[in-house]
Parts: sequence; structure tokens; C-alpha cells
Amino acid sequence: MPAGAVAEHMEVEYQEEYIRNSRGVRLFTCRWLPTSSSSPKALVFLCHGYGMECSGFMKGCGTKLAAVGFGVFGLDYEGHGRSMGARCYIKKFDNIIADCDWFFKSVCGSSENQNKCRFLYGESMGGAVALLLHRKDPTFWDGAILVAPMCKISEKVKPHPVVVNLLTRVEEIIPKWKIVPTKDVIDSAFKDPIKREEIRNNKLIYQDKPRLKTALELLRTSMDLESSLTMVTLPFFVLHGEADTVTDPEVSRALYERAGSGDKTIKLYPGMWHGLTAGEPDDNVEAVFADIIAWLDRRSVCGAHDRADRWPMKANGDASPDSPVGGGRWSRRPGRFLCGWKGRTQHHSPM
Repeated sequence: MPAGAVAEHMEVEYQEEYIRNSRGVRLFTCRWLPTSSSSPKALVFLCHGYGMECSGFMKGCGTKLAAVGFGVFGLDYEGHGRSMGARCYIKKFDNIIADCDWFFKSVCGSSENQNKCRFLYGESMGGAVALLLHRKDPTFWDGAILVAPMCKISEKVKPHPVVVNLLTRVEEIIPKWKIVPTKDVIDSAFKDPIKREEIRNNKLIYQDKPRLKTALELLRTSMDLESSLTMVTLPFFVLHGEADTVTDPEVSRALYERAGSGDKTIKLYPGMWHGLTAGEPDDNVEAVFADIIAWLDRRSVCGAHDRADRWPMKANGDASPDSPVGGGRWSRRPGRFLCGWKGRTQHHSPM
């Protein structure tokens, strides 16, 4: 789309379904689709942050992207949002990666989606999920949007090795104990006071102290990613608020500087906080999404490389990756709605 153009908005349809993963856990999934006669121009897969969820907290993201022609798909991780499991208990971060990889690829493997570009979209901890999905299958994804990603522990908050060693000794004894002290992240992450209270009133968002094993899994994952940033090779756009006190902007700078990607872009937003897409005043949110949509639009033509040979076909014409075990079709929430958001798209080059 040309620089300065106004993105035309479309009617958006929302659908949801429960599926069951390989460990027998019931997981919530949802999608936002443009209801125009043409199919989505590309696919975007949402990786939400720690304690967050897709259907409510990321609704704005889903509708904004679908309104300009993208198919948007979300999954609540085990123990998060409307999925089953102990609330916000991450026994193994690898389980999150396995579930997302399986569900996202089941969507990509359907006959109508095989030749579409596919992008990961990760916010905060979801940025780590997106980067690990890329590492799991380095050539599968066409790019990633990384909003204030968790991919390195800032030196300002890195715990002392002695503390980590002590906690590691008891993590298998009291893995679910909520004993890790933490500040009120919602107060620190979301600038707009009205939006902050809406987020606080979302009962699907976890707002208690982190569990011991969860905190250690997040620490280990961050340190693992920090040590392997040079392995990041997919195109990506990393965005960060310069006034973010939840994840330090130095984290995004380190990713941009160390990543081996030949196509990488960074943008830091002066005065903005951690919640770039949900906690800023409306004008700021629209500016951020204009940048995101511009980046996606320029990379959403994948016809040059046919992917059909990557999906062995079944007799009925559908792709072979196992379909999510949900026992039914996608359930469609009654009615459709118009997304009246319009955003100006801008072009910017890597900094």
C-alpha cells in the first residue's frame, strides 16, 4: 500500500472454538476474519503476553488487522484466559511452543491457506513465544511483529545467581506457590487510566503473584533467547515504548543489533509505555497500528514461492497436519460487527 494511503476498513467476523492438545488439555482458540468476498491477504498468529488472553485483551488487535484484510488467529495458552489448566502455571515453556506450533500450522495447512504469507505477532512474553516458534522451524514463517518482546533480561532487574540457585532447589517441591514478589504490572504497563481499569476488570487476565516454577521458566527462557539472538533470521519489526518500565527498551535494541535477519526494523516510541497497542491514548494506538499494518502489507505477497509441496495432501484435499481435536466446527458468535478503525500507513526503514 502506498505511503500515506488510508487503509479501507472491512466488516469483520469473529469465531471461536475449543480444541484439545496432545496432553489432553482443553484450549481456547479464536479468529477474526474479513467478511469481504475475497479471502484474507495473509495470516497473522497472535502470541499473547504473560497472564493475558486473546478474545478480550487482544480483540482490538484482531479487529484492526482483520479490518484491513488479514486473517487473525489466537490461542490462549494452557492456564491462561479461557483455556484449562492451573491459572498461569507454566510447567514447561516448551509446552506453550508445542501447542502454538501445532495449532498455527493446522490453520496454515488448510487448503485455502497453504499459499498465503504467515506472520507471527507477539507481545511481551508472546515475543519470546514467536521467536521460539521461529527457532523451532526457521524457514516456515514469513515474518514477525514483536511488541516490547521478552527476549533478554535487563541488567537492571536480573536476579543474583545465588537467589536463582536457591529458588531452583525448591521449584519441584513447591512449583505452584505464589511466592515471587512483583510490582503491579498493570499500573506500570498501561498509561491511559480508563483503559487501565478496563484491563484490570478483565477477569480472564491473571493478576496474582507469579508462581515459583513459572517465574523460573520465564527467566530461563529469556536467558536462552538472549544467548541465541544471532540465530534470529526471519524478517521482523520490533516496537518498543521508550518509557517502558516493564521490559527495558534495551532488550529490543539488543535483538535488533544482534539478530542475523537481513530484513529487520526497529521503532522506539518516545513517551510510550509497555502497552503500546492496548494501553496508550487512542491517537498513539492508531499510530502504532499504522506502522504495523504498513510493515505487514509490504511483505504480504507470497505468490513467488509456492508452498503446496510442504503440505502432503489427504484424499479429501485438506492438508495432512493433524486438525485440532475439538469435536466440532468453529463456533461463530451470533452477528457480525464493523470495525470502524481507519489507520494511515507509513513507510519506515530499518534504523
